[in-house]
Amino acid sequence: MKKIASTLFIAAVGGLTSLSAAYFYSKNFASSVNLVQNESKNNTVKLVSSGESNMLSMNSDFTNAAEKSVNSVVHIKVKSTQVNNLNYDPFTELFFGPQRRQQNYTQQSSGSGVIISDDGYIVTNNHVVSGADEIEVVMNDKRTYEGTIIGTDASTDVALIKIKEKNLPYLNYGNSDAVKVGEWALAVGNPFNLESTVTAGIISAKGRSNILENSKRPIESFIQTDAAVNPGNSGGALVNIYGELIGINTAIASNNGAYQGYSFAVPVNIVKKIVSDLIEFGTVQRAYIGVITRDIDAKFANEKNIKVLNGVYVNAVADGGSAADAGITEGDVITKIEGVGISSFSALQEQISKYRPGNKINVEILRNNSQKNLTLTLKSLDNTTKLVKKSEIAKASINALGAEFTDVEKSELERLRLSNGVKVDKLMNGKFAQVGIKEGFIITSIDKKKVSTPKDIEEIMADKSGIISVQGYYPNGLGITYQFSL
Repeated sequence: MKKIASTLFIAAVGGLTSLSAAYFYSKNFASSVNLVQNESKNNTVKLVSSGESNMLSMNSDFTNAAEKSVNSVVHIKVKSTQVNNLNYDPFTELFFGPQRRQQNYTQQSSGSGVIISDDGYIVTNNHVVSGADEIEVVMNDKRTYEGTIIGTDASTDVALIKIKEKNLPYLNYGNSDAVKVGEWALAVGNPFNLESTVTAGIISAKGRSNILENSKRPIESFIQTDAAVNPGNSGGALVNIYGELIGINTAIASNNGAYQGYSFAVPVNIVKKIVSDLIEFGTVQRAYIGVITRDIDAKFANEKNIKVLNGVYVNAVADGGSAADAGITEGDVITKIEGVGISSFSALQEQISKYRPGNKINVEILRNNSQKNLTLTLKSLDNTTKLVKKSEIAKASINALGAEFTDVEKSELERLRLSNGVKVDKLMNGKFAQVGIKEGFIITSIDKKKVSTPKDIEEIMADKSGIISVQGYYPNGLGITYQFSL
């Protein structure tokens, strides 16, 4: 009994000691917490309360953003007629008789799109709908609609289509300028025809360039993310944790055509401007600052005695351009556009692409390491502030070709074993004459898009830029493909 009593006594004393220590420790800890919280008013240290912890937990739960997005992202199915001009071999015809010289086939492809208004406007990629003869839009609830192209822009790879419907679910625009590296993002689309697929990742970088084909005169300042994006995601939504649209998924970095870790999206602030122009004018109102620049690194900054590394160095200024009119000179460093920092040429392109010719913007520069603020009136490529319509662009493109066209007689098509074509009736000074096209040449396709009437050429050329391929035959049966830059 004595042993039991002594054991109980020792246990009781130990318990009281532990309780006392815990009491004093918790009291001291609470005072230290209050001290840190008070100091945080003057410093950047901040403890997270239980309520804020719950908010952080909510921010890693993407169900709300996913629910908003999946019903506003559509599956786009495209059919287009393509033309292959077959090699003409006179020896084959000599021994085996007349051979086909042209092969038309229907190409089917698919991608994604984002509903941006309740009355049926949908943003997607230009490469998703380029050359489309038929566009089918499939909603998340399986409803299907016929889509019509409102306008396209190859330079940013953005296109706008429309369906006839009202009261549609749509995504609100976010602000891509406010997006930060490390933020969570969701990619929503239809990869490999797997409809309404949501993947998550973080914003890996901003201002990425050299992604699109150089022949398209790209304007690039992509948002890079590690959310999984695959073929079929093109034109789909990149959204933040609040379900706001921050980009249009466009491309992936890949050696095999499938996702390998990084994807790229057109920033929504560029998309908004493109969409606005296409709705109002049918074409993009492109503004230019009128400078040739280069990025700044430590070595170049040391050579030029530049005290900053952020900004772009002005190598040359175009005569009569916006920058020249505002007083920007060679050797200046452009650091900000409308208060937004410029760290690279792609960032400069991104900011200028938000504006139209005639818009006035504030430009902050460094000249001899002294800051200056200038007001600059943006101009078009031909140094005017005039806004143009799609019909004027198409007319200018046709005029640049320097040719008049006419229909081809049915008997001539049959003789050449062609199913379609348009004849070059007359040549003037222009691209056709420069590359050696002769009168009488029968155009069967432009960039593999079938040409049957002169009207087809106007419609195709209205949205063309960069390198263009013209395929066709001469009356003697000789088939040739010509290429030129527009």
